[in-house]
Amino acid sequence: MKKEAQLYRKLDGGAVECGLCSHRCTIQDGKQGICKVRYNRIGTLYTATYGGVVARNIDPIEKKPLYHVKPGSRSFSIGTFGCNFTCEFCQNADLSQMPRRMDVQKLPQSDLSHDQLAHQARRAGCETIAFTYNEPTLFYELARDCAKSADELGIGAVFVSNGFLTAEAFEGFKGLLVAANIDLKTFRDENYRKTCGGRLQPVLDTIERMWKAGTFVEATTLVVPGFNDSDAELLEIAGFLASVSVDLPWHVSAFHPCYRMTDRPPTPTKRVLEACEIGFETGLRYVYAGNLRDGRYSSTRCPSCGGTVIERSGFQVLAKNIDGNRCASCGFEIAGIF
Repeated sequence: MKKEAQLYRKLDGGAVECGLCSHRCTIQDGKQGICKVRYNRIGTLYTATYGGVVARNIDPIEKKPLYHVKPGSRSFSIGTFGCNFTCEFCQNADLSQMPRRMDVQKLPQSDLSHDQLAHQARRAGCETIAFTYNEPTLFYELARDCAKSADELGIGAVFVSNGFLTAEAFEGFKGLLVAANIDLKTFRDENYRKTCGGRLQPVLDTIERMWKAGTFVEATTLVVPGFNDSDAELLEIAGFLASVSVDLPWHVSAFHPCYRMTDRPPTPTKRVLEACEIGFETGLRYVYAGNLRDGRYSSTRCPSCGGTVIERSGFQVLAKNIDGNRCASCGFEIAGIF
């Protein structure tokens, strides 16, 4: 669906500057931004993703992963296509990199409106609507309209994002975005630039900005052998997150060879669990292991008494020992939205 984009300004000579993500692309007439889904036609910026819902599922909220946002509930999850990054280890490249293989005018479209999507979420008994699968910043206009419709139905919105959106883009979700999971892929700017096509600092800024604004943030790091798995780098990642808040949950996930990074082995289970321990040693209260069958690091434990408050197996919640947002055993307040 051809729709004028938001968050851009017109420049001389028919060019425009996009303000959606931290690339802040200058786009000449007839050209596209780095994301390939925002394009300039005669000095007007358009988005190709407004009607482009190509993925729609009802997922456990834990699959986002969000472990501290309405645990055990379901999230109505939607995605379109495209990404402003080009991560060599992308686990969803079929969607994220689709616009790099197709003419922007021929990308798939759906006739589902934002109101229809919100009502589908309510009928499915979902407590949240998640913008996920590909980078949700790139379907900003659709996600914002969906979030407004969902809010009117008492459904909160969550982002699963690389964190490269601008302050202006986040401001557009003010009062609508209840939580986000942000990928913190590495703590080396050169790795962001070379392997992901992005930069580190804007991601750090987003994590801090969202947390300070009251959006509950959880962070995920995919631990890739030889890329970001040194003790020093994991310590820096955990240290940064702890500096934002020791209550910010950190998901440490195992890498499996995919997309353009098939020359590396899967992350050893031992290394993922060591990374979890680095997180705890840094002061983080909630650290989880992802993409593993090992269940020792999937449950939420009370930082005060050590008891299990949310017991999980994979993405399934097995038992709760929580009263509101407090440990039912000792009364300690558990961070999150319960």
